[in-house]
Amino acid sequence: MKLIDRDLVAGLHAAALVSPRLRTHHNLHASHDETIQRMCMAMEPRTYIPPHRHPDKWELLLIISGEMLVLSFDDSGMVLTRTRLSAGGDTFGLENPAGTWHAVATLVPSTVVLEVKHGPYLPTTMQDFAHWAPPEGHARAAEFERWYRAAQAGDKAPAFAA
Repeated sequence: MKLIDRDLVAGLHAAALVSPRLRTHHNLHASHDETIQRMCMAMEPRTYIPPHRHPDKWELLLIISGEMLVLSFDDSGMVLTRTRLSAGGDTFGLENPAGTWHAVATLVPSTVVLEVKHGPYLPTTMQDFAHWAPPEGHARAAEFERWYRAAQAGDKAPAFAA
């Protein structure tokens, strides 16, 4: 039996705080080859995950602790939806359809989300990261992460040229 409990959440939070990326994960699946990938991902405020998509895979996000925003975009970087997931709020999770451009913004410390999607695990390819947003580690990544937190449906991503 695998438990998702306060000790796991506390350990993930501690590890995310000292990670340069301000996030970490704990796989519940035993292998990257499994047909269903399940992981708890801890994310701290200011972590930047570039907008991306999973062309052939839906993705289920279920909040365990904290709060986060999930943004979906059209092909040009316009925000289509802005969903707040909160462990203490009205919305606890969502399922992104396959091929949906999306990104997340962590709103409070110790945010942990359960992510479930089809396997096997395949790294995201360059074509599945949005060309209209900076890659992770880019000088403008922090600007985009701040923009995520304020972005509303209908807003267009700040201009970016690679």
